Amino acid sequence: MDTTAQYNTVISYCKDLFLKKAKDYGTAWRIMRVSSITDQLYIKAQRIRTLEEKKVSKVGEGILDEYVAIVNYSIMAMIQLELPEDSPENLPYHTVENLYDQMVNETRDLMFAKNHDYGEAWREMRISSLTDLILMKLHRVKQIEDNNGQTLVSEGLKANYQDMLNYAVFALIKLDVAEKD
Repeated sequence: MDTTAQYNTVISYCKDLFLKKAKDYGTAWRIMRVSSITDQLYIKAQRIRTLEEKKVSKVGEGILDEYVAIVNYSIMAMIQLELPEDSPENLPYHTVENLYDQMVNETRDLMFAKNHDYGEAWREMRISSLTDLILMKLHRVKQIEDNNGQTLVSEGLKANYQDMLNYAVFALIKLDVAEKD
């Protein structure tokens, strides 16, 4: 189990979809405030939890699709946080790709640092626990947003989005996306 290869395979899968949508829609998502992206993430994570509990989907898309969306929405949120307020709504394709890679690289580095300290404990976790951790992070992010981004001792918004991205990648690895490429 090569974590680097699995992580990169999952990201490649997610990035491919993200960039295809960028060609179809451009950067229409740039109109969204970060809090709206947080709400989209919440909808995706809550849907995963519902599917885990009910075991039935009535709209066709499954858990895997929702985890991919969590990866990509987390990256959108981080890009929105990083770009200056006066950045154009429509970004060139190559800029979007570079920003995607930048966010992934920073987040992957964080994952490896934490993996070193935690000994890849995520491999022993249930996928449902990863879902719950994402939901918990979303509640934290909503609270930080409600506090206008101010925290006393807690990590900021970007660190929470990075954690959600990594939890979603772990879930996708456990769902064997890394083996399907």
